[in-house]
Amino acid sequence: MKTSSRSSQGFLIALTATVIWSTTGPIISYLSKHYSLPSLILAFWRDLFVSFGMVVGLLIFSRALFRLERKHWGFMVFYGFTLAVFNSMWTFSVQYNGAAVATVMAFSSPAMTALLSYFWLKERFNAIKIFSIILSLSGIVFVSGAYDPASWNLNPLGIIFGLLSGLLFAIYNLQGKHTSDAKIDSWTALLYSFSWATFFLFFFTIGSDIFITRQPIFSDLMRLGDSVSGWGLLFFLGVAPTLGGFGFYTLSIRYLSPTVSNLIATLEPAFTGVWAYLFLNEILTTPQLIGSALLLIGVVLLRVKDNDNPEGMEA
Repeated sequence: MKTSSRSSQGFLIALTATVIWSTTGPIISYLSKHYSLPSLILAFWRDLFVSFGMVVGLLIFSRALFRLERKHWGFMVFYGFTLAVFNSMWTFSVQYNGAAVATVMAFSSPAMTALLSYFWLKERFNAIKIFSIILSLSGIVFVSGAYDPASWNLNPLGIIFGLLSGLLFAIYNLQGKHTSDAKIDSWTALLYSFSWATFFLFFFTIGSDIFITRQPIFSDLMRLGDSVSGWGLLFFLGVAPTLGGFGFYTLSIRYLSPTVSNLIATLEPAFTGVWAYLFLNEILTTPQLIGSALLLIGVVLLRVKDNDNPEGMEA
């Protein structure tokens, strides 16, 4: 497949992933507000339902994708551990920093991904890619509302958790690139990474009960109780937008460099704003519209540069 054709396909896949991914925000917000579901517990059930959805899907459509060479098992454990720790760091970043600042710090990952890709994958840089990173970071500041100084009432733990969330997502991106290079099918990688993440998150929740919340073990795990609507929405969150978003995003890294896929993913807050307006009646403010425009410009510049010089997109 020609480079330009591959990158076009990659852009479309990454954009599809981002649109699907962006629906998770309003659903998570609804679950948190209406059911007081702790973030770490939500992350556990979300990953568990993703794993369940993958098992059912592969049983129906392609059982061959369950097969994983023995030499890749160690990497998959590490891949899942990274995902679980990222989910945990994101949870604590929101707790200590607030949603706005946590979002900015988590989406510092394109810059971190670019740096890691430069040193580890020898990914080539150009002025457009650097400018796109700057635009994406600026756009997220506006979309999340982190331009307000009151949002930056940080503490040392908040800074650590926030930066770690960005770094871990960057590492997750590079691991996704490794699965492509190792010829591991993206859906196989998704199944085993989320399965291991669920395993680790289970023990993280126990640790949280013992050392942080000091609640009886498993007291929050069944917080939804007999709420059919709550469990149904949580199940939908896992098997639809989360599974679809992560699945297509992992697939996009087969066609694009991790940095470019990550930059396209920064459109998520803008799309989330649209979904929030449609389903939660949350109106986008002027700064959020400006931020969305900056994010879009950054991605468009990448695409224009790719059309002018397709080889420049290759890592």
